[in-house]
Order: sequence, then structure tokens, then C-alpha cells
Amino acid sequence: MTIHGDRADGVPVRVYRPDADLHPEPRAALVWAHGGGFVAGDLDMPESDAVARRLQENGILVVAVDYRLAGPGTTYPVPSDDVLTAWRWGREFCRTAGVPVGRIQLGGASAGGNLVAGAVLRLLAGEGDVPAAVFLAYPTLHAVPPVASPAAQAAVETLPQAERWSAADVAAMYETYLGGPLDTAPAPAVPGTADLEGFPPTFVLTSEVDGLRGSADEFARRLVLAGSPVLSVCEPGTVHGHLNTPDPRFDASLRRITRWLLSADEFAG
Repeated sequence: MTIHGDRADGVPVRVYRPDADLHPEPRAALVWAHGGGFVAGDLDMPESDAVARRLQENGILVVAVDYRLAGPGTTYPVPSDDVLTAWRWGREFCRTAGVPVGRIQLGGASAGGNLVAGAVLRLLAGEGDVPAAVFLAYPTLHAVPPVASPAAQAAVETLPQAERWSAADVAAMYETYLGGPLDTAPAPAVPGTADLEGFPPTFVLTSEVDGLRGSADEFARRLVLAGSPVLSVCEPGTVHGHLNTPDPRFDASLRRITRWLLSADEFAG
């Protein structure tokens, strides 16, 4: 379906409702943004569809977002605006479906994690209702990648050079997203550098062998310093984007995600 906000032609979303016979009311809800380096990805990729279907099977209502991809004529804040539109609509939709507001979360993977974290910063600045909690899977949150731990760096060195997410690769990705130089980027476009005071409880899931892991780890550290409840878990034996490959490690991550979505309100307490 297509929802409308600031975007004249609407924002496509896909709604995954749990089986009403098994779950008369959804147990929790997630507005979910896929990854793809800001320039790729859609609602049919496993990171969007397979994740949503597994959560749906577990009684969780999912609204998957097909935000506009960065490229010529489409730069920040356009994808961020789409995620905000989907969140505002999705929160009300999920509330009407019977999900308590304390169990309606906003989440994203990789570049989608950036868009989600940036949207939360905009909501904290007064642009709408802040989600009860947030889920970020192997997010990219810095245009200049922080130095990863020695163990994380050693793991990345086992990858082919093209899969390591070098500083130049990350800078190029953000320049495409921003449509301009990195040094003028607003905080919601690079959430890892922002003031995180008031950020909601957050689950940060990382991949073990990932050149972007330092960004996620640093964001989790700064959330702790800001006083926000944080759950940070590294999925063993995985590479960046592992939610795009349904396999036993995908299954393990989805169990973790389901537990978080069903218990984040207790975590916050």
C-alpha cells in the first residue's frame, strides 16, 4: 500500500499482520527499514521481507518501509522524510490494531539503521512521537568510521579487500546520500556524532566480521554515556548484512530480535 505525507506520490509500505487465529492481537509491532547503502534495496529483499515474515509468525505486526533511494536529485533529507512519514503512519496504524504504544518500535538495518537513528533524533527535536524503543542491525552511523576494536579489525582483515568497507568506501556512500561534502552534514544524517540525550532504549545487533562494526559499537558506547538503556549483541560467525541470508545465524538473530521486541518495555524499566 501507499501512505501519504510530505511526499506527493506517497511512501510505499508493506504490512505484515500476524495470523489472527494464533494471535488475536499482535504481541508487539515494528516499523522496519531495510539497508542497501542508501542507494539499493527494496521490500522484496530478505532483509526486509524474510525478517518481516519471521516476526509476523511470532505474533509481531510489521510495517516495512520502501523509502526513496539516494541518487541524482534524491539526497538527505528525502529518505529520512520517508522513514518519518512511515513511522508516524505506522505508529497510529499499529496502535489502532491493538498494540500498546510501549510495544511499538522503529528499526532498521545498515543504511536503514542510519535513517532510523536520524529519524529518532528529529523526533526528539520535536517532529513527532518518539518510539518506545529502537532496533538497529549492523548500522552505519558515521561518515568517518570510528576505529574498531583490535578483534573486530582482525576479523575484517580476513575478508577480500572489496568487502571491508574502507574509509573511502564509507565516505563515498555518505557523499551520495548527502549530495555534498561530509563536513556540512546535519546531525540526523550522521547520528553517531549527535547529542544522544533522551534517545530511547536501543538494541544494537552487530555482525562479527564487518568493516562497519566500529560505528555500531561506538554508537552503543555513546548511548550508555548519554544514559540510555542499551542492549548490544554481536552475532558470531556473521558478516555485514547477515539478515539478508536466511540460515541458522539468521534464525539466531531473529530469536534475539523477537525477544527484544517483546521485552524492551521491561528493559527500559
